[in-house]
Amino acid sequence: MTGWLDALERAAESRSKAGLTRRLRPRPADDLVVDLAGNDYLGLAAHPEVVGASASALRAYGLGATGSRLVRGSTDLHASLESALASWLGSPSALVFSSGYLANLAAVRSLAGLCDLIVSDAYNHASLIDGCKSSGVPVVVAPHNSPAAVAEILDAHPQQTAVVVTESVFSVDGDLASLAALHAVTSARGALLLVDDAHALGVLGPRGAGGVAAALLSGLDDVIVTATLSKSLGAAGGVVAGPAALIRHLVDTGRTFIYDTALPPAVAAGAQAAITLAQAADDRRAVLTARGAEVTSRLRAAGFPVTPPAAGVLSVVAPGPEAALTWAADCHDRGVAVGCFRPPSTPDGTSRLRLTLNAGITDSDFARALDVIVKTAP
Repeated sequence: MTGWLDALERAAESRSKAGLTRRLRPRPADDLVVDLAGNDYLGLAAHPEVVGASASALRAYGLGATGSRLVRGSTDLHASLESALASWLGSPSALVFSSGYLANLAAVRSLAGLCDLIVSDAYNHASLIDGCKSSGVPVVVAPHNSPAAVAEILDAHPQQTAVVVTESVFSVDGDLASLAALHAVTSARGALLLVDDAHALGVLGPRGAGGVAAALLSGLDDVIVTATLSKSLGAAGGVVAGPAALIRHLVDTGRTFIYDTALPPAVAAGAQAAITLAQAADDRRAVLTARGAEVTSRLRAAGFPVTPPAAGVLSVVAPGPEAALTWAADCHDRGVAVGCFRPPSTPDGTSRLRLTLNAGITDSDFARALDVIVKTAP
């Protein structure tokens, strides 16, 4: 009965030859690496008010939620967090999940039960793709960030009720979706629009309310928003925000909500403290904007054809997966953490370094990190 293990070894060898091996790299609490790989855009993960709120809740509630939300896992902290998120996002209601991945699965699957066609952007995150694949509904993949292409697809299926799925800021290249134009397409054709606002929440829009708010689409009945709490809020968990009827439907039918242990209360408390800080963090958002311009200028001067980041994500194309691995490893050896994205994480098969900006690091560390990235380039 060892044949299956041999098959796994052969598969691992094939991945290794293609430069697609992935390795865990545990970090200590006192890690001194300059972080341009994580998603703590506003530098709130270790903010004293966030940590203090989480610590107080930890002492009061204990380590875990002890059950699913519908059994024993819902606390007053979860309810308060959902109210804060709904208010911030400009939505009637919100529901918190234990991860953004599970929130996306639930949102896509729930809407799939109400429609007979899904139109998904070619560069969507894996969680959205997995939701589409498991929905049981026909899925048409639309060319990246093209409202015109989405219009053509919907016009080719005039008798079908559709949901269009997109990110606001795309997680690989960091470009901004044309949300206003996309909503004009969907609303004119009676389709729903589902937007994953993970990389825009806290960074774009009034008081950091996200890409949907920046596009003036908040609170519309035909727009559903999802997001993770693990990026600009420095916490964990996910949220689906939209009409109260949708949230009620998710509570009754959402498998990744019903059968999953709830977000720990201490994390919920820390996330809500981070929301308060993020809403007032225009100074930190200004730092992100300035650093986006700086990194673009520096990399272009070094010969890299990069696009200015719409929010906090910027990608630099590498010659191939092995080159991307070596480049990222060389950066880490010199005290700088960068993201290394290779297939299948990259939808076009091109390997990249992904840089995520962080308002919490010092100017001198940021400048040094850019020096390292340029000097170690393949």
